[in-house]
Amino acid sequence: MPPHTSPAPHTPPLPDGPHVIDPAGGCPHALNARLRAGRGAVAEVVLPGGVPGAVVLGHDALRDFLAHPDVAKDARHCPALHDGTVPRDWPLRVFANARGMHTADGEDHRRLRALVGRAFTARQVERLRPRVEELTAALLDDLERAAAASPDGVADLREHVALPLPMSVICELLGVDPEHRGRLHHLSHQVIVATDISPAEAMAAVRELVELMGTIAAARRAAPGEDLTSALIAAREDDGDRLSEAELIGTMRLMLVAGHETTLNLISNAVRALCAHRDQLALVQEGRATWSDVVDETLRWDGPVSWFPFRYPTRDLSFGGTVIPKGTPVLAGYTAAGRDEGFHGPDADRFDLTRPTRARSLSFGHGAHYCVGAPLARLEATIALERLFTRFPGLDLALPEGELAYQRSFIGNSVDTLPVRPLPRPPRPAAPGPAAGSR
Repeated sequence: MPPHTSPAPHTPPLPDGPHVIDPAGGCPHALNARLRAGRGAVAEVVLPGGVPGAVVLGHDALRDFLAHPDVAKDARHCPALHDGTVPRDWPLRVFANARGMHTADGEDHRRLRALVGRAFTARQVERLRPRVEELTAALLDDLERAAAASPDGVADLREHVALPLPMSVICELLGVDPEHRGRLHHLSHQVIVATDISPAEAMAAVRELVELMGTIAAARRAAPGEDLTSALIAAREDDGDRLSEAELIGTMRLMLVAGHETTLNLISNAVRALCAHRDQLALVQEGRATWSDVVDETLRWDGPVSWFPFRYPTRDLSFGGTVIPKGTPVLAGYTAAGRDEGFHGPDADRFDLTRPTRARSLSFGHGAHYCVGAPLARLEATIALERLFTRFPGLDLALPEGELAYQRSFIGNSVDTLPVRPLPRPPRPAAPGPAAGSR
């Protein structure tokens, strides 16, 4: 295997017909490679629940698809969701039924994005740097304490750093009281990430999450503060047609989920990549690459989101030589595009911080719906990684990469837990073995 590649497990050839998505998901890269090789830039799929759909896998095709003026986010453009074809309890309806910036088009989208975007300008995000640094330092203390208290010196980096950092930041931005944060993560994980749960479990999680968002909004309405939720409520009440209650709750839910789940996976995947490629870590530690390079290459090589629902062509459209019929629910194949050899070259499977095209990853989207929180995610990830490996330059995984349990999801892309040993010094190189014939 060439250096810096991830192992591709043996998989059988693709069967004829649309690819049937496994709700349990797992590491996506071998499947992505098989689908690109066998089906091209776009593949027909059967979504969980037996619903026909498609996934865009090629970089160029996905870039064009995400920015195409005749591709919509509003589910009214998917007739099957409204004519009885798709069951009412279909778990993936959560992505279609939500109302907010992420499911709006045209003027509605511009209106909502303008309200939210004020909190995520470069200047506003940079103002958060001291708070992110403060939180990171405290969380690294917590990681070290947890490892010291463990008999084998191991602690879960996701639990102690990668989750609480973005969760704390986004909750402070939204004005969410600390007592809600654990439950919010559990519910958002159930709704967005855990695609193998039952329809009843998914619907119950959606209802509870919406109710909890309503409780948070009511608290901020009663006691406004210097937070994004209070600002959204004020915008609605100053001009009643600017933000409906459903849009308020939907936008809060989007900010909460996207504001921590993706950064949690981004930090986790970057740590895994650096631990598996110590020579690439050395480039950063020696000043020959930057922590921003690490974030960019991780977004390309092992992005935090694999196949994300949904967009709908408003007419029959061709991408990469394949026609996607009008109204089809389409997944954006971010992890597939990140390793597309047609764009990134024959070594697309290599984790390479010097790669010139890494910054052109599509992991934060493209076009009008480019992730509004991307600057914040980058800030959090670069600070977390720099401080982590500066304080623990010998940090390493406590389990081989192949033994880490993947998230049971075809949407999220990371592991469930990330046990690490936060060592203060890099590991010593292995001593050379005896020369052949010396015994």
